[in-house]
Amino acid sequence: MEQLFLIAHVAGRTVAIEAEQVESVVDIGTIIEVPRATGHIRGLAALRSRVVTVIDTIAALGMDRNGREPGRAVITRVDGHHYALLVDTLDDVAPFELQPMAQGIALTGAWRAAGRGLVQRDGEPILVIDLTALVPGQNSANLAHVA
Repeated sequence: MEQLFLIAHVAGRTVAIEAEQVESVVDIGTIIEVPRATGHIRGLAALRSRVVTVIDTIAALGMDRNGREPGRAVITRVDGHHYALLVDTLDDVAPFELQPMAQGIALTGAWRAAGRGLVQRDGEPILVIDLTALVPGQNSANLAHVA
């Protein structure tokens, strides 16, 4: 059965996010750092009369930012709190059929914790990620340190 997915780019990789996890997509303005926050908490940002926690998705996935400064974010709600997960770019929203992870695809580190399956777009497999897995305290504590 097909469902809607948001296609985005994180750390130069194409990913798919289930539309049900996406409350909105936004341009992120000023981010205020939070003292003593974990490495993948970028800080707080004001967004439509509310404060959201900004997650550095690249850091949460255990990767180096390499000078990338994402300005877009996917807003999701987890346990009643809003989070802005930074992405390089946003591509499209389209229906796809979620497929299980194919044999032989070896995800490592935090990619393994966030990976939920695959979708096929024009014959290209795209990893489906679970935004909840990138929020601190959800599923795995401190994903950036997953071996």
